[in-house]
Amino acid sequence: MGSVAVIVRIMPESPEVNLAELKVALKKKLPGIQDMQEEPIGFGLKAIKLAAVVNDAGGETDAIEQLLNEIPGVERAEIIEVTLT
Repeated sequence: MGSVAVIVRIMPESPEVNLAELKVALKKKLPGIQDMQEEPIGFGLKAIKLAAVVNDAGGETDAIEQLLNEIPGVERAEIIEVTLT
């Protein structure tokens, strides 16, 4: 098994969600995070786009989405790209 780079878009529940605190929570839940950026969506709402290197095991990406969706303040976490490292 190898590793893959996963790009995930995290949508907060509202513009009032503290993105700095959300980033800390994301790093605790997913230690393989390599990069994290804020992406303006509109009407004051910003998404967090992150890149993480994870194991290439079957079902790993689904588990990551589920894990990140459980974090308080996250409306939706969706994987937008997966590529080999």
